[in-house]
Amino acid sequence: MPTKWSAALGLWCFLVAAALPAGTGAGLDPARLERIGDAVGDSIRAGEIPGAVVIVGRHGEVAYRRAFGSRALVPAPEPMTADTVFDVSSLTKVMATTPAVMILAEEGKVRLDDPVSRYLPRFTGGGKDKITVRQLLTHYSGLRPDFDLSREWSGTEAALRELWGEKTEAEPGTKFVYSDLNFIALGELVRAVSGRGLELFARERIYAPLGMKDTGFLPPASLRGRIAPTEPRRNTLRYLGGRAEGLDAMVRGEVHDPTAWRMGGVAGHAGLFSSARDLAVYAQMLLGGAHEGGRLLSPAAVEAMTRPQSPAGALPVRGFGWDIDSDYASPRGELLGGGYGHTGFTGTSLWVWPDEGLFIGILTNRVHPSGGKNINHLRGAIANIVAGALLP
Repeated sequence: MPTKWSAALGLWCFLVAAALPAGTGAGLDPARLERIGDAVGDSIRAGEIPGAVVIVGRHGEVAYRRAFGSRALVPAPEPMTADTVFDVSSLTKVMATTPAVMILAEEGKVRLDDPVSRYLPRFTGGGKDKITVRQLLTHYSGLRPDFDLSREWSGTEAALRELWGEKTEAEPGTKFVYSDLNFIALGELVRAVSGRGLELFARERIYAPLGMKDTGFLPPASLRGRIAPTEPRRNTLRYLGGRAEGLDAMVRGEVHDPTAWRMGGVAGHAGLFSSARDLAVYAQMLLGGAHEGGRLLSPAAVEAMTRPQSPAGALPVRGFGWDIDSDYASPRGELLGGGYGHTGFTGTSLWVWPDEGLFIGILTNRVHPSGGKNINHLRGAIANIVAGALLP
């Protein structure tokens, strides 16, 4: 017998798949939402992005989903489509690694205030012994932002050897430093505890239950035609100087992030690909939805992920994985306070306002064809337009 939540999510998935036209059922003014097209158009004309897909949902309905501009500019122009698949970059942290850790916490297999070394015995020395799982999730570990990228290595095992040798640059729990190393460690923690690599764990425990068919690491060749390209590999490896010779082909269907690429395409901080439809399904799960087999995460786990979890009184304010109040919070705009979300370097973002039952997903490949520009203005502008479209 279907539960209320399974029936609700079944309807939700149908609505997303069918891409219903904007309507007033979601409590948003469709005419005001059309202003999103003007904001995206301005960004395209300014050369900030080649194109974008924007999706807005409220109260379990898709209020707006549109594709704009171009998916590719070189080597040949391609129009953007609503089903385009994007390298979501650091959204990997909150769409793969964080929910995987929370699932393990719900199963009693991980305690978030335990030292990381309990699960990764080689994560010791150099000040790392005191680092807790919580501090990795909130970026208060004291680790630096990334590896020394001038060092040559290849493969996950080599990356882990680099990780075991890292030293803290601040006392754990005292300073916020947004660090990919934190989530590389968490990705390995998921593998060590579950016995399944992050790629398989996320596919089996998150995306398959939710019906997120476009989401995963190492996308298959069958998706290539729908994937938004980023930029030549040479550009992502500028730090290697002349050693990046012969890497001039446009990256398409391979992770853009250079560290994740050197790790083989699967990492806790980057490597995930997804579409607007799947982003919406995931956001709705956070807002209280379930799936046919039950719920993915309990309300308690979602609430814990998305409330302040960084040290008391410390700024910026972070949840587990999620941003709440920091310099990275441009996707919430200025008119709607609160909520939580995350951004991705390639030009992606998701912001969720649980009190409004609202989310905004923005997917672009701003780094195409050769580096891109800052799109924080666009992210905030779209949030403000949506805020202005809220109906009383």
